[in-house]
Amino acid sequence: MPIIKLRTLVAFAVFATDLAALTPAHAALGSSPTYAVISNAGNAASSATARLAQGASSSAGGYTVNQTTLASGTVVNEYVTANNTVFALSWQGPTLAPLQTLLGDYFPTYVQGLSAAHAANGGGYGPAAVRQSALVVESGGHMGAFHGRAYLPQALPQGVSADDIK
Repeated sequence: MPIIKLRTLVAFAVFATDLAALTPAHAALGSSPTYAVISNAGNAASSATARLAQGASSSAGGYTVNQTTLASGTVVNEYVTANNTVFALSWQGPTLAPLQTLLGDYFPTYVQGLSAAHAANGGGYGPAAVRQSALVVESGGHMGAFHGRAYLPQALPQGVSADDIK
């Protein structure tokens, strides 16, 4: 692996680790929600504010979406099944989402897949997609406007498709 690609991968991992340290970690993709939903009377000084964004109908699998606005202004949506398991995430905002925190045990798989995708495309930066049977992560944007989504294809509730993850 050329030294430039290795340095880029290491820099990305360090940056993601630094971002993860700034946010509270409780769980991750495939586990319980990362950010606890708080009431409107919650602590305004907290580093992240989570609220229940919407409830989906039972015909769509009975999931909810917990929406969290991080101190950076990035909004993270956690798609949670009725048994309190996060099966998908989406994010949008001025900074990258703390993917190491959000992806949890899937983060090494993501980094490895990202490295392979960049190698296949001649290296560089830009939108990235890791599409595997157990994990899909799509991320893109530019400074000040990042967006993406991640989901576990095998964990999508019945009646829910990847197109529902926004």
